[in-house]
Amino acid sequence: MDHAGKQGNTRPNVILILADDLGFADLGITGSEIRTPNIDALAAGGRMLTAMYNCARCCPTRASLLTGLYPHQAGVGHMGAHLGTPAYQGSLRNDSATIAEHLRASGYRTLMSGKWHVAGDFMAREVDSWRVGDVDHPTPRQRGFDRFYGIVDGVTHFFSPHYMLEDDSRVDVFPDDFYFTDAITDKAIGMIGEAVSDEVPFFLYLAHTAPHWPLHAHPEDIARYETSYQGGWDAIRTARHETMNAMGLFQTNWQISPRDSEVHAWSDEKNRDWEARKMATYAAMVDRMDQSIGRLLAALKRLDQFENTLILFLSDNGGCAEFMAEDGWAKFFPDTTHDGQRITMGNRPDVMPGGALSYQSYDKPWANVSNAPFRLFKHYVHEGGISTPLVAHWPRAFEPRPAAHAACHVVDILPTILEATGAPYLAELGGSDIQPAEGQSLLPLLRGEDWTREEPIFFEHEGNAAIRAGPYKLVRRYGHDWELYDMETDRTELNDLSGRGGATEAQLLRDYAAWAERVGVMDWSVALPRLLDAWKMDNAEG
Repeated sequence: MDHAGKQGNTRPNVILILADDLGFADLGITGSEIRTPNIDALAAGGRMLTAMYNCARCCPTRASLLTGLYPHQAGVGHMGAHLGTPAYQGSLRNDSATIAEHLRASGYRTLMSGKWHVAGDFMAREVDSWRVGDVDHPTPRQRGFDRFYGIVDGVTHFFSPHYMLEDDSRVDVFPDDFYFTDAITDKAIGMIGEAVSDEVPFFLYLAHTAPHWPLHAHPEDIARYETSYQGGWDAIRTARHETMNAMGLFQTNWQISPRDSEVHAWSDEKNRDWEARKMATYAAMVDRMDQSIGRLLAALKRLDQFENTLILFLSDNGGCAEFMAEDGWAKFFPDTTHDGQRITMGNRPDVMPGGALSYQSYDKPWANVSNAPFRLFKHYVHEGGISTPLVAHWPRAFEPRPAAHAACHVVDILPTILEATGAPYLAELGGSDIQPAEGQSLLPLLRGEDWTREEPIFFEHEGNAAIRAGPYKLVRRYGHDWELYDMETDRTELNDLSGRGGATEAQLLRDYAAWAERVGVMDWSVALPRLLDAWKMDNAEG
């Protein structure tokens, strides 16, 4: 049956795939030793953009991606806590509209499977008190999606999730072979099959939690990388950079940034087997995500939808340097599985990661590998925190082309999808006027046409700030001085030009200040005490 013919060969389907905490260098197409043949094939058959930017952290990126606005305009200037202003309310604002809301109004079936995380704060140990579905905690079904399967908060146990929804109902029973990456893909395949049977075009947002901590993977996937990381992070990081250069990945073979100053040499590491196992588990999670994408692509081909489906793949931030301490992040999450087994929480060298009874992160040394050749990590707006490849594939609309290097941002995804589908941008929704979109369509760039960004790109997260305009980037860590770099000659941010940029530097400073005021950026010295107060209040209520 020619399902594409039934849809009139006009309106494309759209699949937006978002990885979670995947570093720039974690794919085969960007120099990694991790097996990602399905994502690599999409890039080979379409186009990869090497200078796509996200917003440095899970919530802000997802809010920006979904609405075509900067995070503060969408209501998620920080994370899920409400800090007292519309820019920091922690959930999507009513004067923003999601891709799903735009497309549903235009006749699309709108589907989501995976991680939501744009709907306020949730205390994972207090699931019975969660306020899912109220005005400050909207579900995907309240923001334009016809179907939803997944988690509403930011992280989950891969084998034993603590809180999941299917549409509007909580899912409490999990099969013995449950694994989140596999489950959200299975549900997504079922959803698109229903849309095709109903002869309607679909938009699928497949929002992975892989490879975000906790480090959980199938044993057979871990075994594939059992010996891969025994040489340590220094050797792997160097090898990835050399592979990038040999591939001609970038327009310039930039010098790799030094090993992070807070990371010791592999030769000084005392727990090498444990450290190698952490990275092997992380690699297995990426591998499994790619396997699941392969199953999705096979389903599209089986349903005769592959040729006329726009597929976009990217990551929500750079590799994650967060350390899973027993008295830190780990204390916020349930320490038992759904069947009552005790989980050993935290990064303990006496517990090998990977299984359901562990709860660990891969930590800063391996995140430094994931983000090669760039500096810093998730949270920061230096290149290691905000850089992701964007893979775009749509056989019916554009042919395979070499990688493009123009600077793009997640605010460009919504305009791209609307142009591809012919759907108009809603000016009003539910009685609220919708803010104008900030981005511009990438379709000309994907087709190989001349494309120039009309406006600078802006970043702010926890006082870390940046502006990218043309070849120049002005950037600072909170509490530090501004730095200035020429991204065309020095994207690894090693040669600071600040104080020597003259009129260009002065204009960048003015433009950033004007943007920060326009979107409601709050000084982090003011926002942080409010955040701590919000956490204290939540803990008291719990």
